[in-house]
Order: sequence, then structure tokens, then C-alpha cells
Amino acid sequence: MHKRPIPLTLILCGLVLAYGLLASLYAIYTPAWQSPDEPAHYNYIRQLAGGAWPVMQPTDYGQDYFGTVISSGFDPVYDLTPFSYEDYQPPLYYLLQTPVFWLGGGRLLPLRLFAVLLGMATLAVAYQVARRLLPPWQALTAVGFMAFVPQHMAISASLNNDSLNELLIALILWAALAYRPQGKRPWLLGLLLGAAMLTKVTTYLMAPLVGLILLWHHWGDLSAVVRRGAAVVLPPLVLGGLWWGRNLAVYGWPDFLGIAAHDTAVVGQPQTAAWMATYGVGYVLRTFLTTTFHSFWGQFGWMALPMTHPAWLYPALGLFSLLVVIGLGAWVWPRPVRQWDVPTAVLLLGLLTLNLALYLVYNITYVQHQGRYLFASMVPLGVGVAVGVGWYARPLLRRWPWAADLIPLAFSGGLFLLCVYALRYVIIPNL
Repeated sequence: MHKRPIPLTLILCGLVLAYGLLASLYAIYTPAWQSPDEPAHYNYIRQLAGGAWPVMQPTDYGQDYFGTVISSGFDPVYDLTPFSYEDYQPPLYYLLQTPVFWLGGGRLLPLRLFAVLLGMATLAVAYQVARRLLPPWQALTAVGFMAFVPQHMAISASLNNDSLNELLIALILWAALAYRPQGKRPWLLGLLLGAAMLTKVTTYLMAPLVGLILLWHHWGDLSAVVRRGAAVVLPPLVLGGLWWGRNLAVYGWPDFLGIAAHDTAVVGQPQTAAWMATYGVGYVLRTFLTTTFHSFWGQFGWMALPMTHPAWLYPALGLFSLLVVIGLGAWVWPRPVRQWDVPTAVLLLGLLTLNLALYLVYNITYVQHQGRYLFASMVPLGVGVAVGVGWYARPLLRRWPWAADLIPLAFSGGLFLLCVYALRYVIIPNL
């Protein structure tokens, strides 16, 4: 075994701290409200801080007014109070931000920096998840990918409940992979699922995956399934039930998530069927694929600021993505299923599949070609990228095994510089 040139803990801490520093600069230098839906998330917290519980109203969305305000660059002459179309969201993230709102005098920056702290915690947990499947240097590569995708950093440094959503998903993955049939704390997994029920609908994707893990561990033992399952299922039913019952009382049956109230309010939002009728199916599909890819890597503001300079940047990222997919396929193909870590595969592939399905279903109705909606799957995506990169690193490591721990540093360093470029030369001059 080769001697490690740099301790693993030091590398992980360095990646997390580098992310925290750069994300804080994103939070500081991205102009106020220049992140999707940020005013609406702010107004949710503002209402809670003022003692009022947000309720989704039919008047909470105004396409023409919002378009005017956004195109003005959020000129202070415009009132941002009407941006309240996130009032249907579950409350946990906003409740956690309410004391920050009070202590910060309602300023936006402290709220953004709290989101950065959540992002740092997510990276630390994600490393533990990746280590279930990968050697240390590849787990660190996965963390580097999660940390330094420019669009992910921009969203993570904004006021958005995605930051808590991603942390809870990572924690649930970690707890589910650490689950043992004779373990003493199945309730921990249940509490995390309960917190998920109070955070964002995307986090609900973890519930069926956790159910599959329970069945895997207790297959053929019905009493264990019932006994251990009750410990896992009861907390989310109780915590989620409080929220669902409130929504039924406010919005009526069967809108226990408040989504129907939201859909009723967002009149004027571009719809896919109308686009297809106007522009044709081919155009919509090309736009969907192109915009999804661009906005996954970096399309800032309210989707109006892509990284088009230099012109080769997106093609280079496309080539990198293709090579990663090829490397991942070359790593997976020769391995028989019996060699797989089944629980890990179920959780990671299941999360990615469900997230993609949810994104496609959403875009069947609305024109929402935003790659950020795939960030709920950043852990499995990071693992996949690390595996793909690792396949190409094999010749290097056969000759110089000691270089393994330098690969995540070089990989993360390249993406770090991309994030610096995006902030310095794209966001700051143009937003």
C-alpha cells in the first residue's frame, strides 16, 4: 500500500472549506434576487418572521408583472411583495431561516450564507455515502464534482430550499446505507424521512427507496418488516400528517400538498403543449435538451445568462460529460450483477431515475428546462462522474499508485477555476 502524500481528512476539509469560501463569494457578489424564485422564498420567511403562516392564494403569481420586474434587474422602484408563489411549500427550511432573518434584520446575505453552511454539511455527508461504493480518492472526486459545478454553487449560495433538500437526501442515503437488521436506531431513518416530508416534495422520492431497503434486509421475515418498518414509517406519517392535515384544512380535498393551489395560481406560465403547437415538437425537444444541459452547468440569473463566452466552453463540457458516460459504462459493463452492492445501487440509481422521471413529467406540462431540478441527484451524479474519471485514471495509477490522492485535487481544482471564471467574468459583469 502506498503512503498517502496528503491525509484524506485534510483533502476533504480543504474541499469543503474551498467550497464554503467560494460559495460565500457567490452569495456576496450575486446581486440581490438574481437567482430563480429567490424573492418568493424570501417572502415566505418574511411572513413567518412577522407571525403569519403563508397560504397560497390565486393572486400569488403575476406573469406580466414578474416579467417586468425581472427584466428591470429588480429595480428598487418595484414592490417584491407580490412574489409569493412559493407559499405552498413545506415549512421546515423557512422555519430554520426565520431566526437568521430576525438576527440579520431581514437582510438577504445572512440568509444566503446559512444556505452555504447547509451546502458544506451536505458535502461532508456525501463523502460518507460515496465511500460505501468507492475508494477514498474517488469519493473525494465525487465531492469535488458536487462542490464545484458552477450552477450548483450559484443555487446553493442563494435563498432556496434546495440546500436543505439536498442535505436531507444525503443524510437519508447515509442512514439507509448504514441500516442494519439488528441495529438499534431505525427511528433515526424515520426522523430524517419525517424532516423530508416537511422540506420539499422532491425529497419524497426517498420514501419508496427506503421501503425497498427495508424489504431487502428483512425479506422473508414479515414480523421484522412490520416491526422495523413501523419505527421508520411512524415519524414521517406523524410529521408529514401534521402538514398534510393543515393543507387539507386550508386548500380542501385532495390537495394535501398544496400543489393544486399552486397550479391554479401560476396562470400564464409557459406550457409545453402551447410551445409544441407554436414551434413544433423538434424545436421543443432541442430546446429542452440544450437548455437543460446549459443550465445544469451554468445559466445564471433567471435563466437569462448562459456561459456563451468563450464559445468552446459548453462544447468542452459536453465532451467531458460524454467521456464520463463512456468511462462509467466501461467500468460497469464487465461487472456481473452479483458483484454489485445492491442496496447502494438501489438507492443511487433509484434516486437518479425517479428524479429524472419527475423532471420529465414536470416538463410535459410546463416549460421548465432548468437543469437545477436535477441537483437532488447530485450524490449519485457525483459518484457516477468519479467512477467515469477513475476508469481513465487506471494507466496512471498502475504506474504511480501514490498519485491517486492527487487526482481529486486536480479534478476539483479545474472545476474550482471554472466557478471562479463564472463568478468573475459572467455573473459580476452581467447581472
